Amino acid sequence: MGVQKKIAVILGDGIGPEVIGQALRVLDTITKEYGHDFTYTYAMMGAEAIELIGDPLPQETINICKESDAILFGAVGHPKFDQDPASLIRPEQGLLKLRKELGLFANIRPIVAYPSLHHLSPIKAALLEDVDLVIYREINGGIYFGHKETNEAGTEASDVCTYTKDEISRIAVLAFQHAQKRRKKLTLVDKSNVLETSKLWRKTIIEISKQYPDVSTEFMYVDNAAMQLIINPRQFDVLLTENLFGDILSDVASILAGSVGMLPSSSTGTGTALFEPIHGAYPQAAGKDIANPIGAILSAAMMLAHFGLKKEASKVRLAVEWTLQNKFVTKDIDPVNFYFASTVGEMVCDCILNKRNDAIHSENIEIRKSTII
Repeated sequence: MGVQKKIAVILGDGIGPEVIGQALRVLDTITKEYGHDFTYTYAMMGAEAIELIGDPLPQETINICKESDAILFGAVGHPKFDQDPASLIRPEQGLLKLRKELGLFANIRPIVAYPSLHHLSPIKAALLEDVDLVIYREINGGIYFGHKETNEAGTEASDVCTYTKDEISRIAVLAFQHAQKRRKKLTLVDKSNVLETSKLWRKTIIEISKQYPDVSTEFMYVDNAAMQLIINPRQFDVLLTENLFGDILSDVASILAGSVGMLPSSSTGTGTALFEPIHGAYPQAAGKDIANPIGAILSAAMMLAHFGLKKEASKVRLAVEWTLQNKFVTKDIDPVNFYFASTVGEMVCDCILNKRNDAIHSENIEIRKSTII
């Protein structure tokens, strides 16, 4: 008996509609193969919403998200807002507000270095072997949400970073529980030699770690962690950190995967969970069918796992891995012999349906045929 789920779909800006389109294609394939019933309700957020109604997050979108079982989201952002930092209304405000409205406090970003893509990373291939880590980033507190102030002369500004013990504890519990299911190692990244908020983080994690004696808990300053992600990334299993540090470290870690277009994420908390690729709007590629849809497809796989559909999620991940191994990749991965986003999506779907031939014909790869059988 298949499951029934209501999914809010926010295509967003830039390449969002294209990559989410391929993720939905994969989800439709899963429903066909396993007999599930997914209902999609579309909603607006970001630059599109600002253009149409002057609000980056319409109330209707909030309502749709709250009434859904999960949210699949593309990206927000537009160059005209980036070029005007004084603008009072920005696309990114929509995402920050949605996280607040839904009580989403944990952003989870898995980082896997696929062997077939090792050559794309500036990191030596030997250092990338067996790299498989997850970053737990707190996204509902910290300096992004603290009091902000600029003096009248415009010569002095401040951003207040605030955390409570409860805000730290709730994401820590999720991170420890995940570490128990993996290699049983958690690393807290902070700057407790300088920052009071980091001291509270470290004190709280030390207390909570006693409840998880089977998990090895380590502590690392953020500057060292950034370096260690480059020189010895395989040492990490679950990284736990606050908002700003997590934002920076997850982008640093993205180079381990070879392309930022490869990376999925989920945001969870007390309300409807949200799933999104981390690559951003990338407006230069919008409408050209060249964006990498793998991050969005893997985000859909995370959503399937969230629904308890672990077999289906594994099927999607295996299909992605097969696609990469057989060089069905987009322009960001191979600028010369690349495939369009829609073709990559087709390959993943064909693999899920077992419409694949492991004896790939090299001549078909050379002319970038969409059908390999």
